[in-house]
Amino acid sequence: MEFPLRVRRIVTGALGAAALVLTSLGTVTTSAVPAAADPCGFFETGSDAFYNHCTSDGSSIVIKVEVSLAPDYERCVGPGKSWLGSASKIQGAYYTGRTC
Repeated sequence: MEFPLRVRRIVTGALGAAALVLTSLGTVTTSAVPAAADPCGFFETGSDAFYNHCTSDGSSIVIKVEVSLAPDYERCVGPGKSWLGSASKIQGAYYTGRTC
């Protein structure tokens, strides 16, 4: 049995559209997005705590470092990544709104 030309065009078009959608979904799910080198602000690795001051003007800023079982302190950090200490001791750090 042969289908009329119009039916074949509709079926072929639908199959082509479905294949295109499935192909584009596969591309989206399998494409790798590179991870950011170091996030801005406070971050931890498995063992260390850091503050990454992301700036384009070269400024230095004051951050407040929150310490576990010890007094918190302020520190001046320049552009880029600064090591704060062991991740087990440092609870967090944030920009105080001041430059130094």
